[in-house]
Amino acid sequence: MNLQQLLRLPRYLGASGPPLRRWWSPSLDTIPSVGSWRGQSSRSPAYWNQVVSEAEKIVGYPTSFMSLRCLLSDELSNIAMQVRKLVGTQHPLLTTARELVHDSRHNLQLRGLVVLLISKAAGPSSVNASCQNYDMVSGIYSCQRSLAEITELIHTALLVHRGIVNLNELQSSDGPLKDMQFGNKIAILSGDFLLANACNGLALLQNTKVVELLASALMDLVQGVYHENSTSAKENYITDDIGISTWKEQTFLSHGALLAKSCQAAMELAKHDAEVQDMAFQYGKHMAMSHKINSDLQPFIKEKTSDSMTFNLNSAPVVLHQEFLGRDLWIKQIREAQEKGILDYAKLRETIKAGKGVTSAIDLCRYHGNKALAALESFPPSEARSALENIVFAVTRFS
Repeated sequence: MNLQQLLRLPRYLGASGPPLRRWWSPSLDTIPSVGSWRGQSSRSPAYWNQVVSEAEKIVGYPTSFMSLRCLLSDELSNIAMQVRKLVGTQHPLLTTARELVHDSRHNLQLRGLVVLLISKAAGPSSVNASCQNYDMVSGIYSCQRSLAEITELIHTALLVHRGIVNLNELQSSDGPLKDMQFGNKIAILSGDFLLANACNGLALLQNTKVVELLASALMDLVQGVYHENSTSAKENYITDDIGISTWKEQTFLSHGALLAKSCQAAMELAKHDAEVQDMAFQYGKHMAMSHKINSDLQPFIKEKTSDSMTFNLNSAPVVLHQEFLGRDLWIKQIREAQEKGILDYAKLRETIKAGKGVTSAIDLCRYHGNKALAALESFPPSEARSALENIVFAVTRFS
């Protein structure tokens, strides 16, 4: 029995019942279709698939194969068998496992794809010829491909660790306590396994600066997640009193640092100078920021949104709405949207859309997109550079 068979989980899991509260709050790590906030879609999932498919042809092979060696290992196959014991519960590890196997929209491998594209866009160093003896396929060094795999392993490990459930807030519909405890153990162990593989891969690169960059990115991720979850247990009702500048700092740690430093590390492996490394860093940073803001905007701009659909009260449109409105009026709006202690997200969503937060978030998304495009101007024109530009266009156009 292969891994895909082991993880062929029922599609209805998690479709009903109240959402579980995770120990780490879930992250929107996909790029759905991009549409205007008035409900007129300008970018369909088919368009996004086309952008990714064309980019994959440029780098030589689909990025869905990047972590294949790890996913087909005996250790992970054993973990998959254990995960099947959670079928029938609503443990979020099931959803994560299913997405890793059935990645039909090419979202989970985005970071690795960007690392490969920027590696090819930069090409070999014209100043330092010490890399000329390295293996190169489709204009990308083998060590840079290994770095892309490592980046994906770190990101996937974080997704798996985010599936840890807060056992103090379980409901009877979530499943037996012992099963949820077992799911948490599997999430911790499997996430640690992926991180261990990433660390081993870093060591094999034999580049201390790259190891330092990726280690600092991992530290940033942990710090960012800590900030995300440092709110009270009632964060769905009362939001953080932060401005957009603080939000951007925290979001860079949790969503931008890994991609930015991986892009920089790819330039270091090819022996590019500090200026080229900085431009790669800037592209990774601003592309990741625009990607995150795009994800935050989805509950407010989707053509069809369920009335019961929740959204993060510390997301970019909400933080900007609060900043324009003032803390006291924002808390008043939250209380007005509550009925018997339960927050009416549909009512609050319409209140936010009536303000300036959504349009300001769209502007901020485009701002970071333009910064990413500006960083690409230092790279010579090529198919890889055009693909990187198309990825930015896919997350910043809302007309």
